[in-house]
Amino acid sequence: MTRTQIQLPDDVYARARKVCERREISLAELSRRGLEYILNVYAPENGTAGDWQPPKPRRLGWKGLNEMEIKQQAQLTTTESTLSRRRKK
Repeated sequence: MTRTQIQLPDDVYARARKVCERREISLAELSRRGLEYILNVYAPENGTAGDWQPPKPRRLGWKGLNEMEIKQQAQLTTTESTLSRRRKK
């Protein structure tokens, strides 16, 4: 375990001491828990935040259509879509 020093504003220190008293834990334990929480929320375990990439798109429907046909279908209004389906039947 590494030993370190930190500087806190007086009001933050006073609030932290009150939490420690209520929880019956040391300031060191409160600091460790707080740091662990922040690291879990903001720093992903499997790399840095700069490495994150959105998931690759999957083809989930619109089978048999190419990219241009999908775009055309997606831009149709409800009425145009209904009329298009009626014509195909």
